[in-house]
Amino acid sequence: MNISGSLVALITPMRNQGEVDFIALENLIEWHISSGTSAIVSVGTTGESATLSKAEHVEVVAKTIEFARGRVPVIAGTGSNATAEAIEMTVEAAKLGADASLQVVPYYNKPEQDGMFAHFKAIAEAVPMPHILYNVPGRTVADMSNETVLRLTEIENIVGIKDATGDLTRGKQLLAQVPKEFSVYSGDDETALQLIAAGAKGDISVTANVAPAMMSAMIAAALLGDMLTAEAYNKKLMGLHTGLFVESSPAPSKWALYRMSKLENVLRLPIIPLSSKGEGVVSKAMSQAGIAC
Repeated sequence: MNISGSLVALITPMRNQGEVDFIALENLIEWHISSGTSAIVSVGTTGESATLSKAEHVEVVAKTIEFARGRVPVIAGTGSNATAEAIEMTVEAAKLGADASLQVVPYYNKPEQDGMFAHFKAIAEAVPMPHILYNVPGRTVADMSNETVLRLTEIENIVGIKDATGDLTRGKQLLAQVPKEFSVYSGDDETALQLIAAGAKGDISVTANVAPAMMSAMIAAALLGDMLTAEAYNKKLMGLHTGLFVESSPAPSKWALYRMSKLENVLRLPIIPLSSKGEGVVSKAMSQAGIAC
């Protein structure tokens, strides 16, 4: 698997009664493809995976694959803190034709490093498709060490990692040690350029939900080594990189997309819509990026 560039961690649009809005989903996917987004991550954390039912989760992945029509890769977020459930969901994604799965470090139960290794190894052995690890200790509390990642790179179909630690020192150390064919992606928009400059292959991005064309252009420039152009885009986007986390994600992203007439401003509890104070922060960031709202 060779995916590089701006990979959107796509939100899951919903209607006022709380059901998934598949018309808005299809329109978002068309927008991303026409804007140069390199791949779509379906039902990751930003896609409210924690509050979708299993049936909804599978249907959103299925529809995303259907709507993408092979024009861009679809990476299915199928991780869980229960290994058996992660395997079950990943089997379904593989049957649907997902290009890879995204496997988050098990949350809440805080496994030891050997437990993390055993978890990911079991998934890889059970489902013969490419898997991308996802380390986001700010949400999971559990933090996978570089040493554990390096052990996992020895498993053939574990092909990459989304590093959402925001720790550039650690990220650079990992990049210096992983095999050449193993893909490291930033999962932290604010520091993505620095990680790409050190060798990362792209960014699995929240900001790309709101500014897909600019994120695509920024990451493409960085991958070509044109950091002057990339930094110019990054300066415009920095307000979004931070502002889209001013309150619990994806509330800020959904509000921004609502203001852009892309979807209804609906989330699943316990995430609630953006506060008026948060709206001010995101509105300012959108203006800074040149996005009308």
